[in-house]
Amino acid sequence: MAVLVTGGAGFIGSHTTLALLDRGETVIVLDNLTTGFEWAVPEGAKLIVGDIGDADLVKDIIKTHDISSIIHFAGSIVVPDSVTDPLGYYLNNTVKSRTLIASAVECNVDNFIFSSTAAVYGMPEVNPVSETANLKPISPYGSSKLMTEWMLRDTAAATNLNYVALRYFNVAGADPSGRAGQSTPKATHLIKVAAEIIHGPRTNISVFGTDYSTRDGSCIRDYIHVTDLANAHCMALDHLRNGGDSDIFNCGYGHGFSVFDVLDAVKRVSGVDFPIHLDARRPGDPAELVASSAHIREQLGWQPQYDDLELIVAHALAWEEKLNTLRIAS
Repeated sequence: MAVLVTGGAGFIGSHTTLALLDRGETVIVLDNLTTGFEWAVPEGAKLIVGDIGDADLVKDIIKTHDISSIIHFAGSIVVPDSVTDPLGYYLNNTVKSRTLIASAVECNVDNFIFSSTAAVYGMPEVNPVSETANLKPISPYGSSKLMTEWMLRDTAAATNLNYVALRYFNVAGADPSGRAGQSTPKATHLIKVAAEIIHGPRTNISVFGTDYSTRDGSCIRDYIHVTDLANAHCMALDHLRNGGDSDIFNCGYGHGFSVFDVLDAVKRVSGVDFPIHLDARRPGDPAELVASSAHIREQLGWQPQYDDLELIVAHALAWEEKLNTLRIAS
């Protein structure tokens, strides 16, 4: 029996594939390589290039490889882009997820783990925000993910499919051993962008909004190391395999850093100063978004190992330096 990882050639998907392989799982990766990379799929996993919206392909993969669990990462993730292209986001994140879920049900897949997002909370009234907070997404990205959560909830109530939805906060860092990292061109993640200033092709960085009602006027986010997040997926899989109920869990550390905090950390760790451009707010950005992680700690026993902003930055910088060496060599 095997695990199907959709979007396994991307940032979080490749790290979770590594974590699964490290514990002896058989892993099949399905990725259309729109934003992922063939070389990012770890040795030991089988890559199939294709789209999750291709129901015939998905069902063939499930039957051929005896898939018992699906971990679903494939989708579009840039909040501002979702504001300008809502239909594209509803297609990639909602319509195609519906096709994937239907294929899973038809082929009797037992377990489904979904890559959701803290964007489902919109602008929470209280931080840290818990899973029971009101869900008021303010971007099509958040809405597209919430719709998939609803589909999973209703499908689990009507079928034998069990699911866990993991609501990510701000994912950063890279594999501590240097096997994987964030490689997407034109990425918008703050730490990735700052790492490209130090080691990569980028020459400027902007702070979007300095007039928020936060301690320094910039947005505050909960930054989680990608390896801790990958381990959360493995624990969610164990939870379902052991007969655990379908559930939803926040994935964050429970404390936040401002944009200026993060940029200062990058400067300290790298030893490099760089100019910062102050820009207007972006649409769809809440002032503060910090996770309450009590539920995942209590129910799954999740204990993060990399809850240190400077360590997250150091791993991201090390990966960016490796990428830059590859760029120069090519």
